[in-house]
Amino acid sequence: MSILADIPFSLLELAPMREDSTVSETLQDSLRYAQYAERLDVNRFWLAEHHNMPGIICSATSILIGYIAGGTERIRVGAGGIMLPNHPPLVVAEQFGTLASLYPGRIDLGLGRAPGSDPVTSLAFNRDNQRAEHFPDEVRELQSLLGPHELRQHSNGKAVRAIPGEDTNVPIWLLGSSLFSAQLAAERGLPYVFAGHFAPRFLSEALALYRRKFTPSAVLDKPYVMVGLPLVAAPTDAEAEHLSTTSKQRILALIRGQEMWLKPPIDSMNGLWSEQEKNYVDSFLSLSICGGPVTIKHQLEMFVEQFGVDELMFTNDLYDSEHRLRALDILMSVKQ
Repeated sequence: MSILADIPFSLLELAPMREDSTVSETLQDSLRYAQYAERLDVNRFWLAEHHNMPGIICSATSILIGYIAGGTERIRVGAGGIMLPNHPPLVVAEQFGTLASLYPGRIDLGLGRAPGSDPVTSLAFNRDNQRAEHFPDEVRELQSLLGPHELRQHSNGKAVRAIPGEDTNVPIWLLGSSLFSAQLAAERGLPYVFAGHFAPRFLSEALALYRRKFTPSAVLDKPYVMVGLPLVAAPTDAEAEHLSTTSKQRILALIRGQEMWLKPPIDSMNGLWSEQEKNYVDSFLSLSICGGPVTIKHQLEMFVEQFGVDELMFTNDLYDSEHRLRALDILMSVKQ
């Protein structure tokens, strides 16, 4: 049996949008995608938070989580993640307490320290550009708001309570692409997700730090690691390489500050980018799992053997929605 058989596979959704589509059509496709994933026994379906990025329709993350959870029955749905500097912890606690009450046992709350946007957009959310420095305190506040009311001590005898929210104990995950969140997740005894789907540079160092510094908590008695990976799966390696040009065009648009619509795959990227841009895109996607079933299985087995992860989460941003569903079939088949 494959080493992958016991590794849960999950999905991270950015609600990618084609320029010839609409927001409504894009979100309906996301729901259809989640429903298909549920039928294949995918473990989680998380939605990211991004702002001011034409082509990525996932700014109102908590609303989308409710939409997906309401259209599915069993799959865990959550945030991958909520960018905490953009939101007061009380608001997050109320939103996710509501979601957890509507969909008991199915809601996850991943938290990020980055703004999920450019600096100008970040300022539109929050005039305090030092807000990210308070991330550890705000994570603690959020844990308290979602925990039992009687455990919170207040010097003035009056508590600010998340109603709903308190005592829902929504599972909190810390997300990161550097060492900061790895260290914090270890100190707090929380599960950790590394953003390998866009920032692979510190993967080995972050996982080693998290495991070395991990302190058992009421949440976890041992480290739990999930890693995000870009996925491009197709019946053959050649077709997968062709389909991968959609992601490459998108990352190229990102580094040029252009709109990030999903673009159809092309025969070659030659002539579209400079050597420096090519190197950047290749680095961005260096952990990409790309190929036909045999190649995909080999790449994933090697990754799991090297990093010993507990769970894998995939982005799957193909141009054709039917190809996205087909990619899920291929991905789940490699667990056998």
